Amino acid sequence: MNPHEPILATKGVMRDPPANFDIEVFYDGECPLCMREIQMLRCRDHRRRIRFVDIAAEGFNASSVGVTLAALMDRIHGRLPDGTLVEGVEVFRRLYMAVGFTRLVALTRLPGIARLLELAYRVFARNRLRLTGRCVNGRCLLPTNPEPLTADSRQR
Repeated sequence: MNPHEPILATKGVMRDPPANFDIEVFYDGECPLCMREIQMLRCRDHRRRIRFVDIAAEGFNASSVGVTLAALMDRIHGRLPDGTLVEGVEVFRRLYMAVGFTRLVALTRLPGIARLLELAYRVFARNRLRLTGRCVNGRCLLPTNPEPLTADSRQR
């Protein structure tokens, strides 16, 4: 069966084949904390529902995602099968659903917890490069980018 051919549904109605992934995640492979999370997800992704894309890899082109490298570095991004981009905590929810953590994801959607997680992630994302030792004298370097990024030049 060719995966690019439409699948014939009941009663002769044509439909598109199901997506072969739930989410494509764009992660910073130079971030030690991020890599721990990615490795955990890779180990638990038995059904191969996650596509992993290292934005720090040589040859990565942010324009293929439709956002800047700075935006990808500022917050984690994911792309759904329909092309929709998601950011921040919602990416983690989608990743955890893909590996079967449905109860955990349900808890993260509770109003008080959801708000706390968004706030905590915002603080982490703002300080991620500094926390992982990739800033010197207040200047943080982006992967594959010779120009340093200062705290003032990063848009949140």
